[in-house]
This record gives sequence, structure tokens and C-alpha cells, in this order.
Amino acid sequence: MTSPSITLDLTPRGTMERLEWLAWFTDSAVRIPGTRRTIGADGFLSLVPGIGSLVGTGLSLYVVGEALRHGVPARLLTRMGLNIAADTVLGAIPVVGFFFDMFFKANQRNLNLLREHMREVHR
Repeated sequence: MTSPSITLDLTPRGTMERLEWLAWFTDSAVRIPGTRRTIGADGFLSLVPGIGSLVGTGLSLYVVGEALRHGVPARLLTRMGLNIAADTVLGAIPVVGFFFDMFFKANQRNLNLLREHMREVHR
């Protein structure tokens, strides 16, 4: 009996597919009934004082790690870091953080920065 193998596509396309799912999951997975607004796991995590923000930040740092692996320049990494810092600080405030996460989608922003960089590099 052999164990099933798991493959991870490390190509730029595979990376973008993973990060698109992560950004959706963390920023937009649930639509708020009666509105056009969405919120993801990051918003719900912000309701858990302390540990919730740390978990959300860890998920966001994965996006930066992938960007670093694909050669994103320092200025873009800095912008990504500032997006995460704003999300972490304001998201750490109970209730306020939940509502902040409906409007400020750090992972979507960082994904867009990475997507733009990848388009320029792979023209």
C-alpha cells in the first residue's frame, strides 16, 4: 500500500492560485446579509482578543513570503508590510477590528500588488 503524494505547484501560476484562494478566505469568504460587503476569516479572528490577530497576521505573512520567493522588490514588500501592520493594529481592537476588516482587505491589496509585479516581470 502506497501513501498518496501531495504536490505543491511552485510556479508563478500555482502561487497565484494559492494566494487568490487565501485572500478570498481571509478577506471575503462570507457575504454580510443585506449588504454588498464581505468579510473573511481575518475579520472573525479579530473578534478573538490577542490570539486572533496573531493568527491573521501569520496568514498574511505567508503572502509576503511568497512575494519574497518570487523576487518582489523591497519597496513593494514594504507596502505589503504596511498593509499587514495596519490590519494587525486596527484589527486587534475588538469589534472595531471586525468592521475595519470589512473595508480594508490587506490580503487582497497585497495580492493585487503581487499580481501587478508578476505581470510586469512575465511580459
